[in-house]
Amino acid sequence: MTLTTKNEWLIDQNGRTVLLRGLNLGGSSKVPTRPKGATHIKTDFRDHRDVSFVGRPFPLKEVDEHFRRIKHWGFNCLRFLITWEAIEHRGPKKYDKEYLDYIEELFKIAEKFKFYIFIDPHQDVWSRMTGGDGAPGWLFEKIGLDFTKFDESEAAFVMQYRYNPNNPKSYPPMYWDNNNVRFANASMWTLFFGGKDFAPSCKVGDINIQDYLQGHYIEAVKQIAHRVKDFSSIIGFDSLNEPKKGWIEDKIDGSGKEGFSEVLGHAFTPLDAMLTAAGYPRIIPYREIKFTSIKETRKDVLNKNRIPCWLEGAQDIWRREGIWDLDKNETPIILNNDHFTIFKGKKVDFYKDYLSPFILTFSQEIRTIIPHSIIFFEGPEVSMMMGKRTNFDLSRKEGPFVNAAHWYDVASVTTKKAWIRMSYDIMMDKLVFGKKKVQKMYDQQLAKIKKVSKYIAGGVPTLLGEFGLHFDLKKKKAYRTYAKKGQKAFKKNIEALNMYYNAMDINLLHGTQWNYTADNCNDWGDLWNLEDLSIFSRDQQVDPTDINSGGRAIKGFCRPHFLYCSGTPLKMEFNLKKGNFYFKFNGDTTIKMPTVIFIPKIQYPLGYEIQVSDGEVEEKKDEQLVYLNIKKDGVHTIEINRIS
Repeated sequence: MTLTTKNEWLIDQNGRTVLLRGLNLGGSSKVPTRPKGATHIKTDFRDHRDVSFVGRPFPLKEVDEHFRRIKHWGFNCLRFLITWEAIEHRGPKKYDKEYLDYIEELFKIAEKFKFYIFIDPHQDVWSRMTGGDGAPGWLFEKIGLDFTKFDESEAAFVMQYRYNPNNPKSYPPMYWDNNNVRFANASMWTLFFGGKDFAPSCKVGDINIQDYLQGHYIEAVKQIAHRVKDFSSIIGFDSLNEPKKGWIEDKIDGSGKEGFSEVLGHAFTPLDAMLTAAGYPRIIPYREIKFTSIKETRKDVLNKNRIPCWLEGAQDIWRREGIWDLDKNETPIILNNDHFTIFKGKKVDFYKDYLSPFILTFSQEIRTIIPHSIIFFEGPEVSMMMGKRTNFDLSRKEGPFVNAAHWYDVASVTTKKAWIRMSYDIMMDKLVFGKKKVQKMYDQQLAKIKKVSKYIAGGVPTLLGEFGLHFDLKKKKAYRTYAKKGQKAFKKNIEALNMYYNAMDINLLHGTQWNYTADNCNDWGDLWNLEDLSIFSRDQQVDPTDINSGGRAIKGFCRPHFLYCSGTPLKMEFNLKKGNFYFKFNGDTTIKMPTVIFIPKIQYPLGYEIQVSDGEVEEKKDEQLVYLNIKKDGVHTIEINRIS
């Protein structure tokens, strides 16, 4: 099932164009199964070496059930989540054999379902100890940090410490992202990508911290590669989920920082973050969503108790590097405001100077094990989501690559409301009114993301690595009405998802929706930081014998689309209300395998009628597939209309 790339397209071994439509599997893979790692459970993470991720995304006994359901819904691709912590939590090069055995067994079962799978080494804001997931906890001690002090010193904003069910403002949804401007996350990413330039004195033994961190990360992921290398379903690896710049390209005083006004929660400058982590109280502005914009609502004194997060006897790396110090009055001052913006007299470029070399090193190492691997790469998610031109320094000969940028409707995902008839255009920084204009905004945003791919490595395919919508909209209204209304309880979700997929169809984009979480529940969602985007939940599974039972807003994502095209796709669209599907392509008769269309029964309960411009049609209704064998070159169309 090897795929190759050809400009914007993915091509199978028969020469057909392939459309990847899939899922992220799964949301709870970010946290351990033992002890239970859901983020609403209090912990100080002292047990971080003794955790287990065996059973993520689900126990082996459930693999068949979940894969059958995912396949039934028309998905042919999985972005399979792992974490660095899951592999190397016990200590340096102490890999979790039980977890690796589990992964290997799961992929053995997956073979018969013929998914296209790429591995996603996932992280959010570095680690569980810094408010997200990803890296193992023992790394902090290597640079002298005490993660048990991150909360008290305001170095991190962590649900396990902050969440209070009686006070929703104690940990608002989506505020985990505030860790991007806090000390622990920003420090670790700065060291990971730029340790050699910005912290040359920070070493583990004789190894600079940048080489140490990247080396251990890549070696951990290679343990997975060794276990899955012989499975035909594996098409590649994501180099790193949502990589962060840390403070690279930022001034120490925070001046001129792009997007800083969009920070939710406490808005730390790099200096604020360094000083609170060192035990100095600071007055920090706090920002909240007010209607459709983010406003500063107050200022707070943080770290009043003067708690540092450095281990006893450890030196403050950034003070040692000459970024800040104390004046004669013991007042903190900036010594080098451009420490992270200028190196050796030259303005730094995160994408060209730091991210691209990492992607290339990762690619080379993975391909020593799986030579045909496609590398799905990303940049910092907001920049990529806004469709900004970037200086990725990648070439076609070093590929194949796929731009796996993420995209969300920012207004909907941050407020947990479906903004369908009005929304905020993050690219244009303006409000958009009217459903048709919101749809047009989606179309244009995805077109811009796809356009960026043309300028990377000579032109690469685009796959939306993540997109989706919360299901607990309006304070979980759908869950309260589901018993009475069934799928109609998710009316708003269906409407929004339909618009997302319309935009993907118009742009002929690949995508993996966020997400499928097998142990999602109404109370705690995806078990991570109050997120609830899973299209499946046991709490909606009223009939285990019904393969659709447990699905959420199924008609929003389970829709017709081409899987294989014997030629070049030109146009695809689906009208959810009327049930009309249209596909147009430039056929190539030298390709001897058929064009294949997925036609889900849930959209055509009474059947459908097919019209084609040319060729022989074969229906495989049990598999929800239509095959078209063309007889001549040129433009072909296929129309499928719902029988009502």
